[in-house]
Amino acid sequence: MPTNLPPEAMDKWEEVEKARSPREKMEKMQEFLKFVPQHKGTMKLRGEIKRKIAVIREDLEEKKRKGTGKSSGGPKLFVEKEGSAQIAILGISNVGKSCLMQAVTNAQVVVSQIPYQTRQPIPGIMDFGDVQFQLVETPAVMEGSGDGRAWGSMTLGVARNSDGVLLMVDLSHDPVAQLELLIRELEKSRVLVTKPNGKVEIDRRHTGKALRIILVGKLLDTNMTEVEQRLRELRISDAIVRISGEVSLDDIEDAVFETTTYKPTIIVANKIDAKDGENNLKHLKKFVKDKIPIVAMSCEKKQGIQDLGNSMISTLGIIRVYTKEPGSKANTGRPFTLRRGSTLNELAQNIHKEFISNFLFAMVWAKRLPFSPKKVGLNFVLDDGDVVEIHVR
Repeated sequence: MPTNLPPEAMDKWEEVEKARSPREKMEKMQEFLKFVPQHKGTMKLRGEIKRKIAVIREDLEEKKRKGTGKSSGGPKLFVEKEGSAQIAILGISNVGKSCLMQAVTNAQVVVSQIPYQTRQPIPGIMDFGDVQFQLVETPAVMEGSGDGRAWGSMTLGVARNSDGVLLMVDLSHDPVAQLELLIRELEKSRVLVTKPNGKVEIDRRHTGKALRIILVGKLLDTNMTEVEQRLRELRISDAIVRISGEVSLDDIEDAVFETTTYKPTIIVANKIDAKDGENNLKHLKKFVKDKIPIVAMSCEKKQGIQDLGNSMISTLGIIRVYTKEPGSKANTGRPFTLRRGSTLNELAQNIHKEFISNFLFAMVWAKRLPFSPKKVGLNFVLDDGDVVEIHVR
């Protein structure tokens, strides 16, 4: 049964969303919990809010111990995003996370055999195929990380905030046991690494317009009237809500409170050059059954980097769109990175908002088109490698 929250709780949640500092957000979350009834229908919501409170409290206390006063950058589960996509690297201790960072990014990392050497998230930029990926090495996952053990809240918080996840396993030991541990601890934090049957996206507008629900799929044990009623109960009245696949009222509530999130995931099978590497890789592939892409690597020997880059572009659904000035023969050389399915409208918004209001037409060069260039409008769906020339008034 979906959570039936009283109006007082929803008032407090609005205050949580408006909070501007970590301490204020923590305090508002604590107040919110006071108004959330304790029963089976609220267990997962209460558990997720308590985890978030624990992460913020841990960050504030550590900054106090170090004498840095107030938190300046927010809780550690947030690493400021750079590049086209942020990807968190998760693994147990000594699987080669630091070695991977050293091999493919500009980060200054120390590769060590000492267990649990990494204590803070370490970001670095990986340049691949005209795309800049921000990889974030996280502290090691262990049994109990999902319950907040050691730096588990920090690591899993980074994963929740990322655009994608690399699950790193060591092929010199049992990779299936390592993978099962990683997935188990992620699921405790309600982070999914396999694509769910449905998806709910809520785009809050704050424009005073009516609620708009776009359904492309199937509602489970409910109907559009109940969905709209539930959204209004949760104070979602000025938003565009996109529902795709198979979705229940529980899934809609999860989207409002961000309690469950899916992250595009790649398994990095490191140490393919180890004695039992090839056999353990076969064992891993048999277990995964193509549900998650696997990239075999030897970070120490810098093998598999090309496969990793291609897999990240494919798994995250990234497309590279190049632009050129009207009358110019060559494109700019540096693409805009968009998500697969993006339209010319989204590209124009990325360039400058005035391109929308002053838009006349665009010319697109693409290998998939029977004739290039083709004159198109704002609703034209772009693809990887397209070259676009926008004409404005």
